[in-house]
Amino acid sequence: MQYIGENLLPGQLGHFFVVLSLVASLVAAIAYIKAANALVPEEHNSWRKLARISFFIEAGSVFGTFAIIYYIVSSHSFEYFYAWNHSSTSLSVNYLLSCIWEGQEGSFLLWAIWHSIIGLILISKGGKWEAPVMTVISFAQVCLATMIIGLYLGDTKIGSNPFLLVRQHFQDAPIFQRADYLSIPQMKDGQGLNQLLQNYWMVIHPPILFLGFASTIVPFSYVIAGLWKKDYSGWTKIALPWSLFSGAILGTGIMMGAAWAYESLTFGGFWAWDPVENASLVPWLVMIAGLHTHVIFNATGHSLRATYIFYILSFVLVLYSTFLTRSGVLGDSSVHAFTDSGMNFQLMLFIAVFFLPAIYLMARNYTKIPHVVKEESSYSREFWMFIGALVLFLSALVITWQTSFTPIYNKITGKTTAMPEDPEFAFNKIQVFVAIVIGVLTAITQYFKYKDTPRGTILKKIAVPTLIAAVLSLCISIFSGIEYNKQGIGFLGSIHVALFAALYAIVANMGYIWTGLHGKVKAAGASVAHIGFGLMLVGIIIASSNRKVLSINTTGINLAFDPKSKEKSLENLTLVKGLPTDMGKYMATYESNDSTSRHGTVMYFKVNFKNKNGKEEFNLYPNLIRNTKGQQGFSNNPDSKHYFGKDIFTYISYADDMDSEKDTTSFRKYPVNVSDTVFYSNGFFVVNKVVPNPNNDKYKFTSSDTAVMADITVFSKDGRQYKARPAFYVKNNQANYTLDTVFAQNLAIGFGRILDGGKIELEVKESTRMVPFVALKVYEFPHINVLWIGTLIMIIGFVMSMVFRLKQSNRLKVAK
Repeated sequence: MQYIGENLLPGQLGHFFVVLSLVASLVAAIAYIKAANALVPEEHNSWRKLARISFFIEAGSVFGTFAIIYYIVSSHSFEYFYAWNHSSTSLSVNYLLSCIWEGQEGSFLLWAIWHSIIGLILISKGGKWEAPVMTVISFAQVCLATMIIGLYLGDTKIGSNPFLLVRQHFQDAPIFQRADYLSIPQMKDGQGLNQLLQNYWMVIHPPILFLGFASTIVPFSYVIAGLWKKDYSGWTKIALPWSLFSGAILGTGIMMGAAWAYESLTFGGFWAWDPVENASLVPWLVMIAGLHTHVIFNATGHSLRATYIFYILSFVLVLYSTFLTRSGVLGDSSVHAFTDSGMNFQLMLFIAVFFLPAIYLMARNYTKIPHVVKEESSYSREFWMFIGALVLFLSALVITWQTSFTPIYNKITGKTTAMPEDPEFAFNKIQVFVAIVIGVLTAITQYFKYKDTPRGTILKKIAVPTLIAAVLSLCISIFSGIEYNKQGIGFLGSIHVALFAALYAIVANMGYIWTGLHGKVKAAGASVAHIGFGLMLVGIIIASSNRKVLSINTTGINLAFDPKSKEKSLENLTLVKGLPTDMGKYMATYESNDSTSRHGTVMYFKVNFKNKNGKEEFNLYPNLIRNTKGQQGFSNNPDSKHYFGKDIFTYISYADDMDSEKDTTSFRKYPVNVSDTVFYSNGFFVVNKVVPNPNNDKYKFTSSDTAVMADITVFSKDGRQYKARPAFYVKNNQANYTLDTVFAQNLAIGFGRILDGGKIELEVKESTRMVPFVALKVYEFPHINVLWIGTLIMIIGFVMSMVFRLKQSNRLKVAK
């Protein structure tokens, strides 16, 4: 059948580029193997030339593939499943890139792009390590190309094709029996981007995070090259800047994800130990452990074996995190994991083809790797650096176990073993002690000298920083307070100790720049990074421990949230539109809403906050995004008021305006006399009296008007009482009546008319949708900016160290 309106050329060209990248990367890998093993320089150069040309073609193919996918998505070519499934015509232009990496194919492609760029940089540097290192990277590109090639070998699926047509995906759907299927309404628009990804952080966070993932292959490649070529230590100087770069960029990507969670997810903060968060954190922890043992070896000759192990595991754990997030294993335990794409065997093979050869090479060469037989002195810098690296590694193992065991066990056995009732505390109760140990070691280790330190000097050096940190932490604990007390005094005590350790790291490293480095800031990258890390810990401890819920609900209007939801009715303030509501030191008013989407999928809510002291007033605009992926419900995008010392963090936990149900409830009529009682579902009300021509705070009738008002008291089942004053009046010979609404009881009462015999007719309606209202969650995060400032300083420290090491490496080259 000849289909009308399909543009098949982009898909054909894109698939050609995918196949070309697979072939070119395979040729590059083989040619680099030949070059690495060549014994004659002419043969080496010949194979290297072919390998470089092949890698250039591979890199061009990867960029071409990305460009075509972007064209398909941006041009709304909904004949392609990728565009139809991940984008829509209502989507803002700035989210078109997010559409690409929402899908698995796009994220694999993003990974391959960064590998291509890294490979081109390494090729430009040349040197004896190019061939073995680029062999590993080229082979990784082969593996990534298979992830998006979309072929079947029998019943086995190899990769997922991003250029698949909708009619190929839904082969049996009747609509594709029509040649003009693109003209039907269902094909005029796509499914749209997942609402969680419609945030500016999701335009920049995934590329940075995937650059971090991709960068871990460089230290891994040098390790494999060292084992392969039996030059076990020759790579350590040239690889150290790459390790620093990997630590910096992966850490940046992780904290960008934390910022996204803070601004876009209803975690109620920046970190919730979500499995996908953990999957990115674990490789970083192991990379930092390897970075420290790497520095130890360059300075003393110790810990090279540990460096090999850490760099291998860091990259393998990136591959393992890829399996966790894309296999569907975490589908029930994470808010942003991919679903099962039928590629689980291929994902496991992806891990095996790197891990098993690395382990084999490591085992075969382990005894040949340089190792200092003499143990480190416990008064040496390298001893405590190694202890710190080991603690980071053990922390990573614990997090991996806690993250992986239950979902994988459930997947294998088919059982539904529940996660811990408080999963955050399950992690925190262990990691708080990791923070204490790492904080203390970060503070004192640099005061030790390599190889040995005179026994009497170390205590003198750290005495002043220890005292200052103790005084600071004591002042914060006493005057600012750590108010977290949910898990008992033992855990509270550990938080106070962790605060001291974090402040100790800051103070001691600032002191070391002054006393140990004599103010030489250019050489102080490590100390600056440690200061930033300490500030991060301080921000995490204070912001998380002293987080306050401001939206305590005292209105009596309580929403019943799903029992599986983390929301509690008493922590969500119900705001009726236009009605100022008491919220502690603020009066909060839900003023308006506005749909910014043509299809009404995004709704912003204007909430006014007025401080009761009259000195401050501001508006916040949290929004809800309706799910367009065939699921019910919506996602909450928070908004925050930022101060130097705190954030007011808000999100809408429910809004009736985003509820698709119509209000079909009708009024019921009741003829009553004064003192009569009328029952409703949650109580009853009594007609106290009928007042002619009322003149009060609600009505302004005069003696010349024709009006009557019913004075009514509403009694709810919980013992509360409310007033209602509906009225009936005649104006311009027209009979009119006004409703009075008791919002807390979802009750509207109208004065219908006056009946014979002194009776009146009341019209009564019960409905939850009579007036617009929202449920608002408000947190106060004290000193949250300390966390973000600490992150920035830590990354600056990494960059300073990287620049310093590059300069050292260049000086060594010149000297040779």
